[in-house]
This record gives sequence, structure tokens and C-alpha cells, in this order.
Amino acid sequence: MILQKPVILLFGKNGQVGFELQRALSPLGLVHAFGRQDCDLANLSQVRNVVSQLRPDIIVNASAYTAVDKAESEPQVAYLINAAVPSALAEEAASIGALLIHYSTDYVFDGMQTGWYVEDDIPNPQSVYGTSKLAGESGIAATGCRNLIFRTSWVFGAHGGNFAKTILRLAKERESLNVIADQYGAPTSAHLIADITAQVIVRYWNEVNREHFPYGIYHLVAAGETTWYDYAKYVIAYAEKTGIKLRLKSGAIEAIPSVNYPSPAPRPSNSKLDSGKLRKTFDLTLPDWHQDMVPVLEKIITV
Repeated sequence: MILQKPVILLFGKNGQVGFELQRALSPLGLVHAFGRQDCDLANLSQVRNVVSQLRPDIIVNASAYTAVDKAESEPQVAYLINAAVPSALAEEAASIGALLIHYSTDYVFDGMQTGWYVEDDIPNPQSVYGTSKLAGESGIAATGCRNLIFRTSWVFGAHGGNFAKTILRLAKERESLNVIADQYGAPTSAHLIADITAQVIVRYWNEVNREHFPYGIYHLVAAGETTWYDYAKYVIAYAEKTGIKLRLKSGAIEAIPSVNYPSPAPRPSNSKLDSGKLRKTFDLTLPDWHQDMVPVLEKIITV
């Protein structure tokens, strides 16, 4: 239950997470959703003006520069969207007493650690993308605004481009496929991210003493772990069960090491984020990634 509904300002409405946030947040309050066509994120003055004019109670920033490899050749753009924009939003949030919710990534870590990453582990990004996202986290913290930063990984959804969609497309075109088998993480749906965000917002808005609300950084990923290779096999096996026509069979996927697939930006070998802090703080249950994926795959396959 949510009392006297808040004014919510959403940036990045057309991305995977932003698309789902429009659905999840609309029952909670008056949502003003902005995409690139509504607000030029490269114009920080315009971004600030949107906030100052609407004076929202809650700002949700789902905008991001996510072209990981391209960021290596255009770092200025990556830093503008991933660092300067969230920092500006945080400053505006601080000035009006609003809550800022922002999304970050497993790429803030170097992926060399064994086991699961917790929020207090020291970041060490290895790419422009990861460094720019960490700069966004730091910029938000420096303002002292009320903020929640959700780090997530391997995001997929029925809307927008992602690994699951790519695998299904390739499975219709090819009879064999090589997929990396030495990078670990948890696929996490945009639907889950949006729903958890909505639940936390309800907690925040109904909080009597918001000064003592548990602000800060939280890891938000589905439970369990897998590799890109096993992830691809799962997607194909699920598609086969539905009777969809594919050229590629799940047994025709070849596991390869990441060194055989070089890219401009290095990927973390270990992207496993521990969501224990989020679950315990807000009394939440996060599904296993297989369970999280099924309804999204159903939508993707039937489109």
C-alpha cells in the first residue's frame, strides 16, 4: 500500500529497464517518463531544468551509455552519460530533497576475485564503460543526496536488445555457434529490476523517518550463477521445447575460452554479485535466474 502518491521522474524510458519501470512505477504515483526524444542527456542544463520544473519526489535514472566496446573509442560520451548526468541529477535531488535511484554494473569490478562480490568490495574497473559507471556512483555519493544505487548484471528483457535475443536470432540462422564458457554471472531480467525498484520505493515513501532509511549501494541480481555458454544452451533448449523452428540445436553450441573472442573492452571473468544485503534489508526474495527468465523468453519467442 502506498499513501499520497509521489511524483516520479524517470529518465531512460526506452531502455530495457526503463521500459519495464514505466509499467512497475505507474501504479505508485504520477510518473513523468523521459527518453532521448524528450530530453537531450548531452545537454546538462536541459536535464537540470527538467528536474527544477517538475520538482519530483523521486528521480529514477535508467539512462546509461551501454555500448561497452564503443566506449573505448568515445570515452567523452560515456563519461557524459554515465558520470556527468547522474552527478547532475544527484545535485538537483539534493537541492529539492528528492530520492535518486540509479543503476550501476558489475563492470565496476575487475572480475578477478573468487566467490561473490559484495557491496564493500573495492572496485577496480578495467574498461572505459566500467570506469565511467564507477565515476557516476562516486559523483552521486559526493552530493550527499538521498540515493539508492542498484548494481546489476547481464540484463535481459522482452524489450530492447540483449544476449538472449541475439542467441535466438543466431539459432535461426546458423547450425553451429561458439560461446564463451569462462565468464560467470547471473542473467537478470529488466522486469525483476523494475519490480524490486517499485517495492523499495513503496518502502521509502511509507517510511516515517526517511533520515534513517537505508540508503546506499545494493547488488540486485537474480539468484544462482551460470556462464554465457550454459546461458545460451538454456535459451536454445527452452526454445526447442516450445516447438519453434531453429537451425541450431543446443548440442551444437561449442564452449570456448574468452581469449578466443577478443574485444576492445575486457569483460569481467567473475560478474557474480551477492544480493544478500538487498534481500535482508528490504525483506525481499529474488528468484533463481532460470525462473526469472521463463516469462521473458515466452514473450520473446511469441513475438
